[in-house]
Amino acid sequence: MTESRAGGPPARRGPGELESEILSLLWTSPTAMGAGAVQEQLSGELAYTTVVTILSRLHDKGVLQRTRSGRSYVYAPVYDEAGLAARRMRQVLDKEGDRQAVLARFVSDLSTDDEALLRRLLEEGGS
Repeated sequence: MTESRAGGPPARRGPGELESEILSLLWTSPTAMGAGAVQEQLSGELAYTTVVTILSRLHDKGVLQRTRSGRSYVYAPVYDEAGLAARRMRQVLDKEGDRQAVLARFVSDLSTDDEALLRRLLEEGGS
């Protein structure tokens, strides 16, 4: 878990922190990892079942791919960090009724440098 409070039980992670830790670990791994390997690499004392649950949830969300390896699975990210951020932005946009208004507000809130970068990327076709 995380650091304990004044000799008490370990402090709980915030929402999504464990998912983020696991994704960060998998992004830096050259190969897919099983739950046991992920558990060993994470700081703190996490139950194996907790790691399996988080990996399964990330797979169900479409963030991790899962491949059978013997009697268990190994997991690898579907997206890199930038790809995952773009996917999340698209999901938020897809939930809104007025896409034009959302995009207009987004662009109007960009810094001058980010707006110039976005213009350049759009001119290049998004590559």
